[in-house]
Amino acid sequence: MSGTNVHEGHRRRIRERYMEEGLDNFQDHEIIELLLFYCIPKRDTNELAHRMIKEFGTLHDLLEADPRDIARRCRVSLNTATLISLAAPLSRRYLKRKWGSKPVINSSSLAGNYAISLFAGRVYECFYIICLDSQNHVNHAALVHEGTINEAPVYPRIIVETALRHKANSIILAHNHPGGSLKASGADIDVTRKICQAMKPISINVVDHIIVAGDRYISFAEQGLMDSLMV
Repeated sequence: MSGTNVHEGHRRRIRERYMEEGLDNFQDHEIIELLLFYCIPKRDTNELAHRMIKEFGTLHDLLEADPRDIARRCRVSLNTATLISLAAPLSRRYLKRKWGSKPVINSSSLAGNYAISLFAGRVYECFYIICLDSQNHVNHAALVHEGTINEAPVYPRIIVETALRHKANSIILAHNHPGGSLKASGADIDVTRKICQAMKPISINVVDHIIVAGDRYISFAEQGLMDSLMV
């Protein structure tokens, strides 16, 4: 049996396994190997898949990496690197689109789950403002800052400008803790207070602040923090 036939048989088995089982039982390197089938024909991609994940440390960090960085560090073509880098933003787009164009966010649980979809797979701390109309439909979810890990300086002026630009009746703040902690820091509380104060003169309420860590969240409103921050 030729080497080509061996590789073809392996690829066929991996594809059939995916179609039968989905990805739940796949190891991380097998997911990358499956993706590589579609940009590297007729070559064993198992070793490369292992090497790419080892280079970036985790599947998560590999999928979030800049394609030019993937190409350089893993010694693959930009075409291959681009395919790998599409997975994370595509998953965020999918999760966000599942909500429809103008979902109603009228509870902290809905706000929390909507926010989780915005941060899916992100390795850096980001800050969103979710703009709601008078019926609590989402007008727009705006990424207002993307910083380094554990650092997201948020400026109230940017929040005010974004809320006005998207005709918000009220807003929900949301940011992520890539490190996994769901505890609101003193800085998180302080910036929420400053934003609440900045929104008062333009009569736009800050109804909640959601902190996301992976597939979990906490809500300032559920914790009873918002009333004290609004004064």
